[in-house]
Amino acid sequence: MSLKFRLMLRRFTDHPASVNETYLQHMGMAFSFGGNMFLGSLACFIHGLFPWLFLTRGSDTVRTLHHRMVTHRVVRPTKADTPVVAAE
Repeated sequence: MSLKFRLMLRRFTDHPASVNETYLQHMGMAFSFGGNMFLGSLACFIHGLFPWLFLTRGSDTVRTLHHRMVTHRVVRPTKADTPVVAAE
C-alpha cells in the first residue's frame, strides 16, 4: 500500500478515532446531528412566519445537540495533541 494511499485513509479515520468512533459510527452521528439541525432550522423559519408556532424548538434543538456533542462525549487525545519530549 503506497504512502499516499495510507495518508488518504488516515483522513477518514483520525478524527472519528479522536472521539472514540469508527468511520461509520461517526458518519451516523454526523447525519443524526445534521438531520436534527435541519429540522430545528425549518422550525425557526416557520416560527419567523408564524410566531405562535414552534416557540422553543430552535433553542431546544441547540441545547440538545450541545449536550450530545460537547458535554456528553469522551474525547481521546490525538497524536497531534501528544507533547513531544526530547530524549535525554
